[in-house]
Amino acid sequence: MHGLVNRSIQCFLQDMYGDRLWTKIARDLELEDCGFEAMLSYDDALTRQVLDMATRLLDKPVEMLLEDVGTYLVSHPNTEGIRRLLRFGGETFSEFLLSLDDLPDRIRLAVPDLEIPALELFGGEDGQYELRVDGPHAGYGFVMIGVLRAMADDYGALVILDHCAQDKAGMVIRISLLDSEFAEGRSFSLAHPAAPHPDGAAR
Repeated sequence: MHGLVNRSIQCFLQDMYGDRLWTKIARDLELEDCGFEAMLSYDDALTRQVLDMATRLLDKPVEMLLEDVGTYLVSHPNTEGIRRLLRFGGETFSEFLLSLDDLPDRIRLAVPDLEIPALELFGGEDGQYELRVDGPHAGYGFVMIGVLRAMADDYGALVILDHCAQDKAGMVIRISLLDSEFAEGRSFSLAHPAAPHPDGAAR
């Protein structure tokens, strides 16, 4: 497993549940307290061990935990860069959905050796879509559900999400877009936020 994936899981656990939880997991699995290096590779079994231990300690199903990871990647202040990458997909949630086919290629431009699932969107009539999430690991489908839920909130859209099929290769997620302007979305600008000036004022 790419270290960036493991590091994302670690940061999720630290940011959402505190350093004490991560320290226990790291010590029980004989990891350094500092955790994973983002640009290294690790055995897939180690990732499963981290997830298994986290689900036991939190008393939460792994599917729910992975959905929470997906939500975290979009909504937490420490992951604003990922949110920005996804928001470049379009001005509305439906435009964002239509951009998902190209998302893996955009991510590979930044991290060429990162194994990520192929995404294929079907439908669109009457706001009904199906998203196929294929490999390389079954858990990515649940992460994607969390991402989609958080992005819908980000755009202010009202959606219903459900995984309607799953096999060893991947998952099909059914997306029902009920209202694209249900609520006011989070503010977003294509320009990067102004860098703070040394005296505290924006540049």
